[in-house]
Amino acid sequence: MSPPSHPGSGRRTPWRSPLRGPWLTSVFGLLLLVGIPVLFVTGLLSYAAYNPDLSPVNDKTPDKGLLGFYLFSWPTNPSWLYRVTQGVHVTLGIVLIPVLLAKLWSVVPKLFERPPVRSLAHGLERLSLLALVGGGLFTFATGVLNVQLNYIFPGSFYPLHFYGSWVFMAAFVLHAVLRFPRMVRSLKGRDLRAELRTPVSRTTPEPPDETGLVSPDPAPPTISRRGALGMVGAGSAALLVVTAGQSIGGPLRETALLAPHNREPGRGPNGFQINKTAAAVGITARDMGADWRLVLRGGDRELTLTRQEVLRLPQHGAALPIACVEGWSTPDQRWEGVRLADLAALVGLGSQPPGVLVESLQQHGSFRTVALRDNQVRDPRSLLALKVNGAELSPDHGYPARIIVPNAPGVQNTKWVTRLSFGETG
Repeated sequence: MSPPSHPGSGRRTPWRSPLRGPWLTSVFGLLLLVGIPVLFVTGLLSYAAYNPDLSPVNDKTPDKGLLGFYLFSWPTNPSWLYRVTQGVHVTLGIVLIPVLLAKLWSVVPKLFERPPVRSLAHGLERLSLLALVGGGLFTFATGVLNVQLNYIFPGSFYPLHFYGSWVFMAAFVLHAVLRFPRMVRSLKGRDLRAELRTPVSRTTPEPPDETGLVSPDPAPPTISRRGALGMVGAGSAALLVVTAGQSIGGPLRETALLAPHNREPGRGPNGFQINKTAAAVGITARDMGADWRLVLRGGDRELTLTRQEVLRLPQHGAALPIACVEGWSTPDQRWEGVRLADLAALVGLGSQPPGVLVESLQQHGSFRTVALRDNQVRDPRSLLALKVNGAELSPDHGYPARIIVPNAPGVQNTKWVTRLSFGETG
């Protein structure tokens, strides 16, 4: 006798796992219901940290419109805030991948049901699922590719990830609102502790219901629901172990095997992580040589300094990390240099200096120019750094001079600085 057809499918179903059903789907859904909002909020904070409403040079999504309603002036305190929020964002996103894939596996009969559209209402529901599944996969995929420095999608990562996240989150909220009552009923229908004690030999399908997730012709179980949950949990735990160390630092950095910055790139005062080398952005030894000049502008005043003249200015220190959008960060490094506020005073902007437009020597690549807010300029820890950990900056760390600002994304700690225009935003 041939196996029965899946309800509404019009054909025999290939989806025969006895584990599928509303309860298992709801367990995975509950985990995502907790994790994805945290992921989204930390992503919004990451975008706000770039101060995109300050200047066009900072704004990588200029057509965001109402989606930028929440933007606020990014603070300099606490100095470790961006390191934590971006570390959580990237690490949690990677840890949730097994849960997301398991959730998709659990509802695969619904994704391929036949006929694909039975009515206008059903068509709208299918369209929302397309936004949910497609948006989720796209957002996670672009995030992972960016973290690994192997971004291959056409176009810029920033707008694609930003808009994809909003599409996914809108579909996710709608789906959560519509499915939440059913999820609660499903979770109450089975005892989690009992399921975690149930071996393969006593694993049975869930009772058929209107969701269409339970197979009408289930195959014999080869794994229990306890085993399935354990496998997903083990996958997430393994990803946590091989990722989180890039943000936590210390000895745990060596465990971040999947992170591109899991190891110190060298020894000595300059032996900490970088993204862009001087050679990669077209900077030569001549650019960093004796002819280098720092140009300061403020209103109608302009001042040009050699590096030796900058070194003769009052020097200050600050212990600050570098934290990158890709989730990695360094421990606090000891920076020495001239306060940005002191440089503003040299061009007549001493009491309440405004923001500054920072320009780099780099010939190509993103963030050659960055705007910093007035609160960043006024913070006494914000430096035009000339040394790190007691030594001169290396070429790859920004020699002759670089910006270091508390609680700013790494790309805004501009390297190879050549011009500071106070009161300009680009």
